[in-house]
Amino acid sequence: MSKAKLFIENFLVYGFGGIISKLIPLIMVPIVTKIMPNTEYYGLSDLSHTVVSLTSALAVMGMYDAMYRLFFEKDDEDYKKNICSTALVFTIMTSVVVFILMIIFKGAIAQFFFEDKKYAYVVYLSAMATLVGATNSIISAPTRMQNKRKIFLITNTVSPVISYAISIPMLLAGLYVIALPLAAIISAVTMEISFFVLNHRWFEIKRFDKKLLKPLLVIAVPLMPNFLIYWIFNSSDKVMITNIVGIGAAGIYAVGSKLGHVSQLIYTAFAGGWQFFAFSTMKEKDQVKTNSLIFEYLGIISFVVTYFVCTFSCIIFKVLFKEEYYSGYIIAPYLFLAPLLQMLFQVAANQFIVIKKTWPNMFILLFGALVNVVLNLLLIRAIGIEGASIATLCGYALSDLICVIVLCKMNLMTISKRFIISILITVAYFILWRFLFSDKLLVGILAATFATVMVALLYIKEIKIIGRKIKNFRGMKVK
Repeated sequence: MSKAKLFIENFLVYGFGGIISKLIPLIMVPIVTKIMPNTEYYGLSDLSHTVVSLTSALAVMGMYDAMYRLFFEKDDEDYKKNICSTALVFTIMTSVVVFILMIIFKGAIAQFFFEDKKYAYVVYLSAMATLVGATNSIISAPTRMQNKRKIFLITNTVSPVISYAISIPMLLAGLYVIALPLAAIISAVTMEISFFVLNHRWFEIKRFDKKLLKPLLVIAVPLMPNFLIYWIFNSSDKVMITNIVGIGAAGIYAVGSKLGHVSQLIYTAFAGGWQFFAFSTMKEKDQVKTNSLIFEYLGIISFVVTYFVCTFSCIIFKVLFKEEYYSGYIIAPYLFLAPLLQMLFQVAANQFIVIKKTWPNMFILLFGALVNVVLNLLLIRAIGIEGASIATLCGYALSDLICVIVLCKMNLMTISKRFIISILITVAYFILWRFLFSDKLLVGILAATFATVMVALLYIKEIKIIGRKIKNFRGMKVK
């Protein structure tokens, strides 16, 4: 199978499965916000998810990616079973430790994340979600590593359906705080049981191997700070908004970020197929060129789509949400592009993992995260929730820039001049959009179209090749 076909196939299949799991919650956001009486309740539910994302990163400790990397090291089933079993036993132990610590410090966690110790009972739910989610990530991994696409598609469809089938009746009953977190736990338990039935042959406690734990930890431990840094990028702004502005503003920001995170569908599609493609082709001779082109093309697609998100953000908010959420439209484009920059970082930084040097990822991301936090402190006080979204985007952009420069110096990546020009076009477009036509639909459409044409002219050669292939494909279909 060609590399292009392998990448596209996995991108579409695993990506589509991941998209379903993200798309259903996205569709439900307007419904949920209309059921809830005010922005604070949605803020609390979103902050509960924020807690789980942090504690899950601590519990998994990078073991999922390490297991994925070493799974393809040898074509030996016993070796692969030992890797999976060792990873699971280790993750169970760390998950239990994190669970106990969350219960012990529930009051402090509630005060820090939810502004009030009275929400300590929400921490209990977050602790259970962490315990289930962390182990579930390991137990479900063999399904993807064996390329079992149909199962992946089915489970990613069923999980959110179960969650909202439980949460909506609870919301209608007035259980606004616990409905979404509790439903997510029940859904996760259901999925974990299902995946264990499917993948149990890969996991046996007796196969735990101390000798394999060391190489797993060599890869996993440097990755764990990366996940914590990603949490700073994606979630710390919500906590800071809660403590600086208030939990109601955090609710508006959460809704704005959800719409902005439509790009998470693109990112999820990419991530779903990327790991299998990246590690299964890492020994190819032209790997550097392939990786660089993927980075560049994904970047161009991200920029062009963002132009139109800027254009339609205002009208989408007015159509879908109650008036108290309207101000969130201005942050959506920033938070749409941010996950796509995260995607580009992972494409580039994968080169470090290929050569088994994961520490540069950590330091580059850490610097970007620190810039993000500093800008959050300054901009949230100055311009409110928009400041948080700008800080997130700037942090990722800086991380991407440093990562690319370092990799180019190491001859592990190449960047073309036309891509640099495309970046400059995107920066100029963003500035003009924000100050001249953020709420003007017609002007926005014209400006987005003009910017798209400028970028397309830079990549006219590739566009013509794609056009010819589509034409040939149609010709073959007619015959």
